[in-house]
Amino acid sequence: MMNGSGGITNSNFIRSVWGSSCEAGSLGLTGLQNLGNTCFMNSSIQCLAHTPKLVDYFLGDYSREINPDNPLGMDGEIALAFGDLLRKLWAPGATPVAPRTFKSKLSRFAPQFNGFNQHDSQELLAFLLDGLHEDLNRVKCKPYVEVKDGDGRSDKEVADEYWRNHLARNDSIIVDVCQGQYKSTLVCPVCKKVSVTFDPFMYLSLPLPSTMMRTMTLTVVNTDGNSQPSQYTITVPKHGKFEDLIQGLSVACSLGVNETFLVAEIYNNCILRYLEEPSDSLSLIRDQDQLVAFRFIKDVEQFPLVVFMHQLMEDQYMHGKMTSSFGIPLVSRLCNSASGSDICNLYLKLLKPFQTPRNDSQECLDSSESATLEEVSGTQDTTPPVLGGGVNSCYGNGVDSPLDFGFQFYITDEKGTSKDKKIGMNEIVEKEESKQLNVLVCWPKKYIGEYDTRLLSSLAEVFKSSLFAKKPQESVSLYKCLEAFLKEEPLGPEDMWYCPGCKKHCQASKKLDLWRLPEILVIHLKRFSYSRCFKNKLETYVDFPDDNLDLSTYIAYRSDQLCNRYMLYAVSNHYGSMGGGHYTAFVHHGADRWYDFDDSHVNPVSQDKIKSSAAYVLFYRRVIEV
Repeated sequence: MMNGSGGITNSNFIRSVWGSSCEAGSLGLTGLQNLGNTCFMNSSIQCLAHTPKLVDYFLGDYSREINPDNPLGMDGEIALAFGDLLRKLWAPGATPVAPRTFKSKLSRFAPQFNGFNQHDSQELLAFLLDGLHEDLNRVKCKPYVEVKDGDGRSDKEVADEYWRNHLARNDSIIVDVCQGQYKSTLVCPVCKKVSVTFDPFMYLSLPLPSTMMRTMTLTVVNTDGNSQPSQYTITVPKHGKFEDLIQGLSVACSLGVNETFLVAEIYNNCILRYLEEPSDSLSLIRDQDQLVAFRFIKDVEQFPLVVFMHQLMEDQYMHGKMTSSFGIPLVSRLCNSASGSDICNLYLKLLKPFQTPRNDSQECLDSSESATLEEVSGTQDTTPPVLGGGVNSCYGNGVDSPLDFGFQFYITDEKGTSKDKKIGMNEIVEKEESKQLNVLVCWPKKYIGEYDTRLLSSLAEVFKSSLFAKKPQESVSLYKCLEAFLKEEPLGPEDMWYCPGCKKHCQASKKLDLWRLPEILVIHLKRFSYSRCFKNKLETYVDFPDDNLDLSTYIAYRSDQLCNRYMLYAVSNHYGSMGGGHYTAFVHHGADRWYDFDDSHVNPVSQDKIKSSAAYVLFYRRVIEV
């Protein structure tokens, strides 16, 4: 009846499912007892137990197709346990069933589900579909099949050959109903070798577009000394390249055509590395890294870099901790032969945006050289802090050199840990071409208050996660998820492909296309993400069709004989957070009636409640066109 066939003609079944009365005791509306954190299992079982053709199959004489000798199977025990459980769920007048026998068999053949911890309903579903297939595989002796190259043949011919080879080794009710085929295309980035295969699939695991993108925060520092640093947060492809980051940042801060970025990673107040290779993967940048983009005019790119690092002349408390080095390194470019005066002029120019406001009365305190950090903080002036007259002028017109008012400059290493040579104002500082000049600037304590050192030390992480921050509700259509799944993208560094042309592993680009669609289409929404330190669940609301999922425009090979439209008939839901939460199932039960299967409890639910951010696995059946 569920498939428009007369395979089940029991009058009680017809009245119970399609009649006016659909109480919990009706056929197919039977709950499953929770044996202790087994809601994940109950949810998947209820969805499968209401899958067209599978119901007909397991209510019929399925035992004759059990293959107990299949070495990849489970001696037929999983199929027998599932079939027995499904019959109990569809028995007339059934009360909630305790699936202990099935749970016992499951724990025996899949130890990962042993015990009573919470698990993933999709992982259970994947194991169960594969186990049922192998237990019911009609192929008793699997032939050896050699995969042949396309050799210029049409995709249809190659795909049909792949499918015939697959069916020669795999033939079961699960293959008949649930398996489709997709086209996988790999392209070598070096020799452009193309590899095309046609592989079967049991379900589609679709990424949520939010998981395909990544937000990154960088601090942009101008090297003209005219503005303070600014932080920009941009969105880039998660598996993108460094050039994607530069492009997004350029748009965000309106980078001029005559400007460019030099991006550096900052660690312990010094430059750890420069990020300059456009093809480098963004996966090399961690969320906890701190990145600075120095903004330059393109015309000065031929001049060598000078990097200024800041250090206090003596350790002291700054912003609540004892320190000597502090702040973001300031970067600019300088001619190969520059004097100490040129270097200090350049430093004071870069430092100018960090000056704190001062008033006239405070300047008198400064001139007496007795001002403390607390006394000078919060005052206003626009000139650099100077204290008297001298001959080594950085600014001219009688303005003293930094040496006169306390700044001291030293040649140092890339980490700013040494004072190799003190720089005199009239001294010419020679440096090797193509090498950067590292300068350590020592600050006297009494002038710390002249500059906003907190702003100078303000550096954001690439991504700062908050355990307590409430994220806004995201919304995306199921079609967008499918497009993200089918989009061409480079393989990750951990999934390198061995190119037969180059004879080495490479980071090839991969493109998937749907080629052959199954009668029952199972779609898994990848809500859970895992990393070394964190587990995360995406609460994105996915707007999925419930009565007309049309995949006509997404299938690479179109057959006039098959319809590419689908109707929703079941949903596995997950409520709550990672490592816990609760699973339920929504099941369509004839006409416009939907039911909520919550372990032992089975209750009607309105159709407008079916779509929610809890939807995790979607079950669709092909529409039969008359």
